[in-house]
Amino acid sequence: MLVELQPLFSTLWVVWFFVLFGGILIWTLKPSRRKDWKRHGEMIFRDGGKG
Repeated sequence: MLVELQPLFSTLWVVWFFVLFGGILIWTLKPSRRKDWKRHGEMIFRDGGKG
């Protein structure tokens, strides 16, 4: 029974992975998050008073 369904499950796994990956990309690259990413990118250049 499960052996016959294995190709279906393999296909569904690939589809699920790409939907999840695409969702993460869309969520991360939203224009509303641009300010956060710019702030995170400049974090290394800030003077933290150490050193």
